[in-house]
Amino acid sequence: MRFVVLGLGSNRSWQNMDCLKLLSEAVLRLKSLLHDLDCSSVYRTRPMYVTDQSDFFNMVVTGFVDDSLSPHVLLERIHQIEASLGRDRSREIRNGPRSIDIDIELFGKERIRTADLEIPHPRIAERAFVLVPMLEILPKSADTIDSTLSAPIKRYARRLKVSGSGGIEKCMDAVQFKLLV
Repeated sequence: MRFVVLGLGSNRSWQNMDCLKLLSEAVLRLKSLLHDLDCSSVYRTRPMYVTDQSDFFNMVVTGFVDDSLSPHVLLERIHQIEASLGRDRSREIRNGPRSIDIDIELFGKERIRTADLEIPHPRIAERAFVLVPMLEILPKSADTIDSTLSAPIKRYARRLKVSGSGGIEKCMDAVQFKLLV
């Protein structure tokens, strides 16, 4: 079994599901892929990169995947979940509004750099919407994170909090969110 960290986000409703409902549906579907799934609180964050859009609702989930599941197969299954919840990559603006976005942030201790997948996620250091919820649940899983990654993650998050960047605020506690799932 390998430990994984996934970042989830939503800022556009789909088929009468608001962002929180889309996140809860995504988590329900991820339970078929991740053993011992745990989730962070949900945070409301200002958009990055393309700023003329609604705020995002973001969270992180952690869990374990079977050794037989490769990072690329996990990515394929994640894309299927996203499509089932209204995401159409062919019609969206990169970093623009979307019903659901699921990124692989960490996959065990693997480092991958291919055209369609980079692990650890290449922009993790600048994303408070990933770092803050990740640090919320990392203490529960600290021994499963490569020490060469956990120290920089904590350092990046402190830097973002100190600089005041990230535009992030908790909008739903993890305990409350789990009641939706």
